[in-house]
Amino acid sequence: MSASYSMNAVAEKIGKAPADFTKKDIIEFIMAEGIRHINFQYPAGDGRLKTLNFVINDGDYLDEILSCGERVDGSSLFPFIEANNSDLYVVPRFRTAYMDPFCELPTLNFLCSFFNKDGDPLESSPEYTLHKACEAFKKSTGLEFQAMGELEYYVIAEDDGCFAAADQKGYHESAPYAKFGEFRQLCMNYIARAGGRIKYGHSEVGNFSIKGLIYEQNEIEFLPVNAEEAAEQLTVAKWIIRNLAYQKGLDVTFAPKITVGKAGSGLHVHFRVMKDGVNLMQKDGALSDEAKKAIAGLMVLAPSLTAFGNTNPTSYFRLVPHQEAPTNVCWGDRNRSVLVRVPLGWTSQKDLCSQANLNEVAGKYNTSQKQTVEMRSPDGSANVYLLMAGLAVACRHGFETANALEIAEKTYVNVNIHKAENADILNRLSVLPDSCAASADCLAAQRAVYEENGVFMPAMLDGIMAGLRAFDDRTLRQDIGNDQGKILELVEKYFHCG
Repeated sequence: MSASYSMNAVAEKIGKAPADFTKKDIIEFIMAEGIRHINFQYPAGDGRLKTLNFVINDGDYLDEILSCGERVDGSSLFPFIEANNSDLYVVPRFRTAYMDPFCELPTLNFLCSFFNKDGDPLESSPEYTLHKACEAFKKSTGLEFQAMGELEYYVIAEDDGCFAAADQKGYHESAPYAKFGEFRQLCMNYIARAGGRIKYGHSEVGNFSIKGLIYEQNEIEFLPVNAEEAAEQLTVAKWIIRNLAYQKGLDVTFAPKITVGKAGSGLHVHFRVMKDGVNLMQKDGALSDEAKKAIAGLMVLAPSLTAFGNTNPTSYFRLVPHQEAPTNVCWGDRNRSVLVRVPLGWTSQKDLCSQANLNEVAGKYNTSQKQTVEMRSPDGSANVYLLMAGLAVACRHGFETANALEIAEKTYVNVNIHKAENADILNRLSVLPDSCAASADCLAAQRAVYEENGVFMPAMLDGIMAGLRAFDDRTLRQDIGNDQGKILELVEKYFHCG
């Protein structure tokens, strides 16, 4: 990435790509910009960013906190850390530096890594678990695992009754029928200036009014980057969207379920595998064997991946038929009824630009880098770092499975599986778990794969399973059924998840 034309405000000033930032660069930037405040941010066990504030007393203190980080109470951040041995270090990663858009006083934020008392990375921290997953993928396959997220959310405000959008028809709607496009654009601007690599934003399907409030669903989608960066960008983006909504007097939720019969919010994740900067998801204009092996891994581990991507009871009220959310373990091309979708990949080899613009001479543009594969089950309750780590493990597992291509062939479907005429196909497919408790069972059955290469630590998985089972929701979906009042009570309880 060129820093000379970048939305990243810090990269633009320093004149380097963030990956090349050094401590010297950061100190010079702070001095030149007259910055007196620094924030350390880090994801805890609940997946949300936590913040530690610093005032820069003098140059020596600045060098100290950038070099040594600071000490924090790990037992208050992670459920698996005992209070009698809880101290952890948090140390800033310079490439994550961004100007805080909400502080009145100029403040530089960093995402941090956790280290234990011996100065080693904390094995069970979210960011290091993802790092290990990406390294294990690279070591096994020789490839880089890249990802990007589709961040869906609802904006809620008082309904003025003007230019009402059609219920559940908000997809790519424009103003004045879509009310929060300007807010979305401002969110995108803030996220990009914080280093987020955004692809686009738009209004989504969900749009309805209830009890004098309008609920409008929006989406911001990112560009594929290394999975570690993808998790960082999504985590910061959620923090920015919430803060900006609060500043504007709006409410925002990433909750997977809103009410009966309305579109819930997913956190679809696209991925691709790269070698020396080349996308290997296509070969000769068709999906490659590498892509199919990765998909096969997702087919095998899909049930247990819900433990990272669908983490509260409302998640399983979204994973029901006819809600544009998957329920069965299968994949297909351009098919929104499946768990894993292969989107359009610009494989026609035709020059679309010259056809749309008659003054353009037909040319060649390499579109092969644009092909991705989309995992559709995760939602806004996900711990983004652990979800990305789980996806990297699953895709690696596909590469390491001898009959991966056979698994991919058997789980491929090219029809809408929820239509009556396709009942035979639907009935032969495995299903996703229907509760947090069932998800924990699936993780228990498949945990050995996640523990390979020391990626997920046993104590962490034990904690995740215990947390899921604590919801005691094994029959909740059946008990509540379509009782809108009880579903709304549940939604309110987990409204600000993730």
